[in-house]
Amino acid sequence: MKKNSSNTVLKHGTKLFILVAVVWLGSCKQLLEPRPIDLQTDLVSLNDAADVQPARVGMYSAFRGIGTTLIIAGDATADNLIHIGTFTEYRELTNKQITTANGQVSALWSAVFRAVYLANFVLERLPTVPGVRDTERKTVLAEARFLRGMANFVGANTFGGIPKVTTTDQLTNTTISKASKQDILASVLEDFQAALADAPAFSRNINAGFINKNTVNAALARFYLYQKNYTQAEQLATAVISTNNYTLGLFSDVVTKDFPTEAIFELGYTLNDDPGTLNDLFIGRRELIPSNNAINALRATLEAGDRRTTIAFDGTKQRGNDNGWGVQKYGTRDADNNNIVIFRLAEMYLIRAEARVQQNRVSGANSAITDLNVLRNRAKAPVITGGSQSAVIDLIEKERQYELSYEGHRWYDLVRTGRAQVVLGAFSPNWNVKFELWPIPQSEIQRNASLANAQNPGY
Repeated sequence: MKKNSSNTVLKHGTKLFILVAVVWLGSCKQLLEPRPIDLQTDLVSLNDAADVQPARVGMYSAFRGIGTTLIIAGDATADNLIHIGTFTEYRELTNKQITTANGQVSALWSAVFRAVYLANFVLERLPTVPGVRDTERKTVLAEARFLRGMANFVGANTFGGIPKVTTTDQLTNTTISKASKQDILASVLEDFQAALADAPAFSRNINAGFINKNTVNAALARFYLYQKNYTQAEQLATAVISTNNYTLGLFSDVVTKDFPTEAIFELGYTLNDDPGTLNDLFIGRRELIPSNNAINALRATLEAGDRRTTIAFDGTKQRGNDNGWGVQKYGTRDADNNNIVIFRLAEMYLIRAEARVQQNRVSGANSAITDLNVLRNRAKAPVITGGSQSAVIDLIEKERQYELSYEGHRWYDLVRTGRAQVVLGAFSPNWNVKFELWPIPQSEIQRNASLANAQNPGY
């Protein structure tokens, strides 16, 4: 979905997605850049069969708004990035001085509810739209349930309890109170299960910019891992791996290419709508660069193997507090490596390895070490020959940092495993346990009286 010479390359059946997106999103800029909860439904129509695909594209486009800030949350709130630029919102994250007025905090909150709103809009309208083929209706409704579930999953794991928004009614949504994290996650599971029933089967004619049953199973595998339901996490990760629909190519493909052979779900961009934000942050104006912790993890030993290509050194940049290193995973607007990965095959091996070690299946056939060595062989890193359960749990934490750096996982991993205080306390003298959640944006509390006494602890 990038520019090749003077032409935009349309990859694997995405022509409809791109053409409709350019036309429809251009006319609905207000809809896709709303105030986060109190949205109105009169900005777009879904009245007949011709409206279904534009509305579908709108849902995916709204969800794409989560991608960039999700990566910032996962890597800048943790220990993978440091700030050397001029924007306070990034400095607050890397220095562990996050405030309720932080721009990235507000951006992610808004993006979550934008995606939820668009999904709710489709879920409300589509069931009664005449002339829609049954298969199309089922597919788009399944996509709406999945995208709403994923948005709420991100929201709950970033902010804890959030408003449970299930309607597009403006009056209702301007006064909705905060639900518990447990209630939100219960709704996520319900959405994922509903999506699984009607999501289309995997097809090589449709790229990983759209969901299928494998995508939903991958999401469920991550969901159950976060919930410490290791039996279910193993089963769902195995379900994705055993389809053989995805293969581990060169690790460099993860860094340099969109839709590599292991891609399960990516947020794809066209030349026309790619904001180039991450490349600008990481390479262009260098607001954020790899921390010494990340550099040491990825470059100091052979343990990371080919994962070292995630970052690169440019001696001409080395001055003052700039260490000269840069993140390589996200390219310029016309490059072929600026999609944002949500799920890929390597994560399924890591989920299964963690689930297996937590069930004390450390070594031998069908064990945690077996899965880790699949990735280490791909990366040309030394294989693991043995170790205690606790030692392998530590190895999995490191392996996730090697494999998934700058894909938005690190902070979420440290928080869910109870390791944030130890790891991030050593990384920054400003670390405080309150930073295991982002704050509710102060602007939202001012706008919604029901959130007045609902701020996260410590903020």
